[in-house]
Amino acid sequence: MIETLPAETAVGRVALTVTDAERVAQFYETVVGLVVHDRAGPVVLGDGHNPLLVLFEDSEAPERTRDEAGLFHTAFRVPDRAALADVLTRVEDEWRLSGASDHLVSEALYCSDPEGNGVEIYRDRPRSVWTETAGGGVEMATEPLELSALREKVTGASTVLTGTDVGHVHLEGTSLDEARAFYVDALGMGVRTTYDGALFLAAGDYHHHVGVNVWNRRSTPRRGRGLAWFELRLPDQEALDRAVDRLSTSGYAVDSTVDGATVDDPMGVTLKLRS
Repeated sequence: MIETLPAETAVGRVALTVTDAERVAQFYETVVGLVVHDRAGPVVLGDGHNPLLVLFEDSEAPERTRDEAGLFHTAFRVPDRAALADVLTRVEDEWRLSGASDHLVSEALYCSDPEGNGVEIYRDRPRSVWTETAGGGVEMATEPLELSALREKVTGASTVLTGTDVGHVHLEGTSLDEARAFYVDALGMGVRTTYDGALFLAAGDYHHHVGVNVWNRRSTPRRGRGLAWFELRLPDQEALDRAVDRLSTSGYAVDSTVDGATVDDPMGVTLKLRS
């Protein structure tokens, strides 16, 4: 039996390499509604209490190529439908909405930041209305989101509510088999659902903490602008140690850090683990 990550595991911070940190930070402030926590060194943004996004500036970072793996989107999860409605207003007033979907388990809005990094902002429906699949996963779909009904919930807030977090990170990979070997067989996530060309993976019974797709046929590891790393927070040191041991035993090179460990997945994406 494969040992799995504790259900309390969650996504922590996401870090992006960008060429103009101030311009990108302004988008996440004005449109998404994040709050700047720190501008000394990398720009750090969050919900006013917890850091969620780190922006590393590198004006010479090469543009991500068409065949390069990396980020599909960072998904910021807001606490309720009114908060999502306020995001919709900010996106429509200040930016460009690229999509809006009802995923059955959640309602989601989509756009891209000024350097082309995908962004999802969503709110979960109560777990009591989620439907389980025959295989024990969770039923998800992509249906149009009724925006007129959402707009009725607008409160006019200019920033996200405390408690907003990164609910999941969706990656563009080079191979679903390699992604499964790393995130499921070695790290200990479970497969919650699959679409044609995509895996949705989670600790516990959440709909997904990590998504991986091969829709755009990426073929080389991440190396340029975009996702620098993302973080999974485990509930305690024992869970962290066991995850590191599984990854090491499976042949992945894990490096110890002051607050946890880092490892590169098969797509060249750096994963940070901390308790």
